[in-house]
Formats: sequence, structure tokens, C-alpha cells
Amino acid sequence: MIAIVDYGVGNLASVRKAFAAVGARAELVSDPARLRDATAVVLPGVGNFGHCSREFHRFGFAPELRGARERGVPILGICVGMQLLFEGSDEDRGEPGLGFYRGSVVRLTGVPRVPQIGWNAVRKIGDHPWLRDVADGDHFYFVHSYAAETAEDVVLGTVDYGGERLAIVGGDGLLGVQFHPEKSGANGLRLLRAFATADAAVVTSGHR
Repeated sequence: MIAIVDYGVGNLASVRKAFAAVGARAELVSDPARLRDATAVVLPGVGNFGHCSREFHRFGFAPELRGARERGVPILGICVGMQLLFEGSDEDRGEPGLGFYRGSVVRLTGVPRVPQIGWNAVRKIGDHPWLRDVADGDHFYFVHSYAAETAEDVVLGTVDYGGERLAIVGGDGLLGVQFHPEKSGANGLRLLRAFATADAAVVTSGHR
């Protein structure tokens, strides 16, 4: 069972429909304890980082998601769900992320407009099992005003929007995407299908 973390934030119905479209069973899970039975976990999120963080922690999901991470359960973070994988965000410095990766999320500056809304090509700069069907230059749908920055060797994809911005991060059993695969047509469905069929989901490129 793929568990879609339901903390009241995110395109939950769209994400679930996208998994159904690739033949995968995905369920909305609002009880953190049910993550213990999940074979994979999706962490969605849209809007304000602070609101997402407060609701995520209020529901009590953080300990269970950390437990899933320790057990090697495949985890996919989408949009603000990807941002929550980091330590925090300038959008609300008082609210913590999960800290799976060092770094913070900062407001887009020097860009044509904020937020970035629309399709953009992703430059693929690293390998990951769930990106096996994603080609360099494939287009995905973005809606965001902030982007993560990290010094860790976990960046797998970037997008050119007033400069190179982080679009994909990943490591063993973990992937975060700033774009919305559930809104990205065939390209997004290929990524979700690869995630849905993840077994041990071991990264072969050495990224952690």
C-alpha cells in the first residue's frame, strides 16, 4: 500500500488519481500509525511552508515518517512536501522541516516573476531508480515561490528559472521533486510509475 500523507494540505485527490492511472494502489492516510504498514510513502504539500509544517507536526506525522525512513521505506516528497525534507524555510523560520537533508528553502530572486507557474525543462544531473524513465530536458509543471538550497551531494535535477534552481533531490529510498508529477502529464506518470514499482529503491549513483 502506497500511503499518501493526508495532513489536510496538498493535491491529495490529484495525486491519488495519478497513481491509479499507473495501476498503483494508493490510499490517503490521516492516521500516522498507518505509515507503519505502508510499502511506500508520498508526502505532498502546497502553499505556505509554515502552514504545511504546522499541520504536518500537529497531526503527529514526523516521528512515523522518520521511522519509515529508518526502515528504508521508499519516500517521495512533492512540492512543499519536498521542501519539508530540509531543515527549514525562510518562508517561516519558526517552523521546522524534517531535516533529512541539510539546507534551507529560500525565496526565488532575480527571476522573471514570482511564483514560477508553468512548464519548464528539468536538467537531469544525477541518477536514481525512480528517475529511470525521466530524460534530461523533460518538462514538468511547477508552481512555487521558494526553492531549496543545499551543499549536500544530493541534487539530481535543476531547472533554469533566472538561473539554476534545485528541482530534484534524492538518495537511498528518498526522492524530492519541486514540481508536481501528478500535473505533469506523461512525464509525471512515468516518474510515479517507477516510484510505485520501487522495491528496495537503492540509489546506484552513490548519492545519499
